[in-house]
Amino acid sequence: MATRTVLWAGVVLASTFAQAAIADSCLQVTLTGTQGGPPSFNGLAGAGTLVQYGSEDSNCSDVVMQFDAGRGTTQRLSQSRIPAGKVNAVFVTHLHSDHVEGLPGLMQLRWHFNSAGPKVDLICHADAKSPAGHVMSCSGFAASIGDNFIKSGEMAQRLAENPKRLAGGPADLINVVAVERPATAEVVWESGDVTVSAVASRHVAGHLSYRVDTPAGSVVIGGDAGNDKPAPPRDSSTSAQVEALAQGADILVHSTIHPVMGPDGGTGFPPPIYHRQSTATDLGALAKRAGIGQLMLTHLIPSLGAPRQGPFKLPSGALTEGDYESAVRESGYNGEVVVGTDLAKVRLTAN
Repeated sequence: MATRTVLWAGVVLASTFAQAAIADSCLQVTLTGTQGGPPSFNGLAGAGTLVQYGSEDSNCSDVVMQFDAGRGTTQRLSQSRIPAGKVNAVFVTHLHSDHVEGLPGLMQLRWHFNSAGPKVDLICHADAKSPAGHVMSCSGFAASIGDNFIKSGEMAQRLAENPKRLAGGPADLINVVAVERPATAEVVWESGDVTVSAVASRHVAGHLSYRVDTPAGSVVIGGDAGNDKPAPPRDSSTSAQVEALAQGADILVHSTIHPVMGPDGGTGFPPPIYHRQSTATDLGALAKRAGIGQLMLTHLIPSLGAPRQGPFKLPSGALTEGDYESAVRESGYNGEVVVGTDLAKVRLTAN
């Protein structure tokens, strides 16, 4: 009887500590890059979202996840006080350059200063064949991530300075987790109290959208997901898969195109590219239906203050945050709206 009493006391004590830890937990979402598409404007970084979870004492940094890694990602991470060696996992929505061209830089830093490990989990789609016949290969991207530096001799020179670095370069520090494009959400990564699910969504071959669930809250990263129908007539430009994934989530982070870029906006922007993106108004409607508390618009097309999107000039001049928010509010969404700027953040606590 005495032994049983001690065991129950231990269970109660452990449970109390666990509940206290959860109550003190937090989830932080930071936009590490909000540039829409391949153009560059005003120093904006390429598409990326930093998601951190942990205790308030650790500044929500017990688990660090990077979703997409466009150019400038390492700079934005440094501004967020996150060294390259702190990132536990990188999740790729798709292999367009504006979403992954910062990943080689991130992994090169890991190789320089963290060759002893641990490896970084790279969660991305399995090889996906496009309708045009080419294959989008995340594993191929990862395997060749340091090739330029290997072929230039730079890596050999670095190894001569420090032979403790990995001879195969940054590719040796990547653990590829290939996802076979699930039709409905399935768990693809876990760490402690953090669970990440993925679902196949339409944009280009292999596109995935993700949801992070923690005791402090949940966030969905839609990437560039759009409707399964490539063009009107359709009820919405947004993804049915993302909408299902987002049900009851606290935050939705999603690439956004403003309706001014549409065929009637006078910009000359290509209709097929416009139609494969989700508009600000339709995203507001999705967030309202899904019960999202905070909508974070990112990957803005066009960027705030930009008089054009690449070669496509806006007839009435650059857009403001108010222009994007007005487009969202037309949907009837009354939650919080963050019109994405680099390093904009939202923090949730379990309390």
